[in-house]
Amino acid sequence: MGFMPPPQGPGNPFGPFFPQGQWPGSGPFTPPHHGPGSPGQQAPTSPPPSFVPQAPQQSLYAVDPGAISGCLFRFTYVWLNHGGNFWFYPVFVGRRSVAGYRWTGFHWMYFGIDLNQIRTFTCY
Repeated sequence: MGFMPPPQGPGNPFGPFFPQGQWPGSGPFTPPHHGPGSPGQQAPTSPPPSFVPQAPQQSLYAVDPGAISGCLFRFTYVWLNHGGNFWFYPVFVGRRSVAGYRWTGFHWMYFGIDLNQIRTFTCY
């Protein structure tokens, strides 16, 4: 079964980052599938740390896939260019995007984002 892109509009949990039928990077994004109901690797079984870390020095360059790949399968705090920030658990890094699980404050939700939307990050 192929991956269906997220819906556009209020039911789209990915917000304005993914217009209908498009994912980060060039062309459609298909996350790895490892089991029923799971778009990729399993989400963490516990919440992220209960603190908000201090942001590292702001980079003048885009986030590099090689740099964020060091955070795979680790709790990662992300600061976005538009001012948002959140706990994230990355399970896939592509050339221009990263996907994993974003903490909503109550549970983990599968999430993907273009690397150029990320201002900085730190992982634990």
